Formats: sequence, C-alpha cells, structure tokens
Amino acid sequence: MRNLSGSHVEEFVLVGFPTSRPFQALLFVFFFAIYLLTLLENVLIVSTIWLTPSLHRPMYFFLGHLSFLELWYINVTIPRLLGAFLTQDGRVSYGGCMTQLYFFIALACTECVLLAVMAYDRYLAICEPLRYPSLMPPRLATRLAAASWGSGFFSSMMKLLFISRLSYCGPNIINHFFCDISPLLNLTCSDKEQAELVDFLLALVMILLPLVAVVSSYAAIIVAILRIPTAQGRHKAFSTCTSHLAVVVIYYSSTLFTYARPRAMYTFNYNKIISVLYTVIVPFLNPAIYCLRNKEVKDAFRKTMLGRCHHPREGPD
Repeated sequence: MRNLSGSHVEEFVLVGFPTSRPFQALLFVFFFAIYLLTLLENVLIVSTIWLTPSLHRPMYFFLGHLSFLELWYINVTIPRLLGAFLTQDGRVSYGGCMTQLYFFIALACTECVLLAVMAYDRYLAICEPLRYPSLMPPRLATRLAAASWGSGFFSSMMKLLFISRLSYCGPNIINHFFCDISPLLNLTCSDKEQAELVDFLLALVMILLPLVAVVSSYAAIIVAILRIPTAQGRHKAFSTCTSHLAVVVIYYSSTLFTYARPRAMYTFNYNKIISVLYTVIVPFLNPAIYCLRNKEVKDAFRKTMLGRCHHPREGPD
C-alpha cells in the first residue's frame, strides 16, 4: 500500500508460494510438522543439558546456546512461512517487516559466530586435551557465547540502520515468504549502493571470518588426528567433530550463497528455495545431527526423561 503522496509505503505484501490450494495445504501440513518437531527437538536438548550436571561442560554449553538460538530462529521465520500458505494476502506493516528483518539477521549472524566458537572448542579438546580445562574454563565459555550473541545483534543493527534509511515508494510486493534483505533492496526507490556495500561487507565479516576460524581449527584438528598411531584412536577423535562439521557445511554453504553477494538478487523463486533450506531444514536437522551421534546426550536424555517413568513403579518396593 502506498501513501497518497507516493513517498513511502506503509506495508508490504509477501507473495509466499503462489501455487494451487491443494498443494499449499500439503506444504502447510509438511512445514507445520517440521516446525513442531524442531520445537520438540530443541526444547528436549536445552532441558536435558540444563538438568544433567555431567553435561555442564563447554561443549554442551555451546550446544545449549545453539539449540536456544534455533528455537528463537524458527519462531521468527516459520510462522511467516505457514501464514503464507493460509492466506493469499500476506500483508505486513513496514515496522513489522523491519523488526522481523532485524531479528532474522541477528540470529543468522550469531549462529555463524557460535559455530566458529564451537569449532575452536573442538580444536582445544583434541589438540590440547591435557590443558583443555585451563584453556576453556567456564568463564571463558560464557564470554565467548556472549560475544557471539553480541556481535550478531550489533551487525544486524548496523545493517538495518542503512536499510531503514532507504525510501520505499512502491510497488510493495515482496516475492518472498518473509522480509529479507535482497527483496527489500530491489523495492527501494532511492540510491541503494551504500546499503548494498554495508550489507556485503558485514556479510563477509560475519560469515567469512568465522568460516576462516572453522577451517583453521579443523586443519589443526586433522593434523593432530593423523598423528594418532591407531586407527581406532583416530576414528574416536574424529567422531567428536563429524556432527559439528556436517552442520557447518550445510549452514555455511546456504548462507554464503545467499548473503555474500554485493548486488541484490533477481532469481527470487530460486532464492526462496534456498531460504527454506537454512530457515526450516537446517534448524530441523541440527538437533538430530548433533544428538543422534552423541552417546552422552542420548544417555542423559534417557535418564532425565525416560527414567522418571520408572520411579512410580520403584516407589512401592
């Protein structure tokens, strides 16, 4: 909707996925099921780590932060996706669009940094096992987690500062299922070069610098693993990193494709598919990848959740 003066839009219309109604209903059921499962997975991880003293270590401390981030992340993006299937008129106010964009960018940047912190933690655990408790004390782990959150939200604030200064005169149709940077940049009627440059540079800093830290950490980890004399020892050491490495590959590949680009995208339909990957599929897979391969978390989950079911039967004895 455009102001009568034509100076500024008051709301945007999200196109979503314009398909047939039966197919939209099928997609709604599919994504709603993923949404509920993702909520359940991450709530169980956070609660299990919180309630199990043996998991109060830096590795699981960071995993708890990642699961909490995923909970927040899916509640920013998936409800908007589900709404796109329920209504043909996905209207969102200008302020609502900017608010959603701010939290989306902040959480995405925070996850990039947090994955790098987790890679550094694995590097210390494998390459410096004897010194690990002194090199990664609880206080440092807390500071690294706080720095991850702080850098993500600060980066988002800087991006939004430039994007919100742009003028949007119309049209107000966003060919996406949520407010994202590239569609908004293509709707502006003012000079967007400065905003594009800031977006590009911050994307490089928040994506490539953590990626360099991840690659450096894993390069040192691989060298250390190759020095282990036995095959069983090498397999045991590398198995502690495979889950994190799989998440890093999936998340960074989709994020790099979408955001580390200096110009706004024009292949919106393809962009929406990529967006579904890192806003829906990655948060759904992360808990499964981490916990299904982690014996400690699975055992703690059984003791915390399933063990309570046996207490009533043990009481009368």
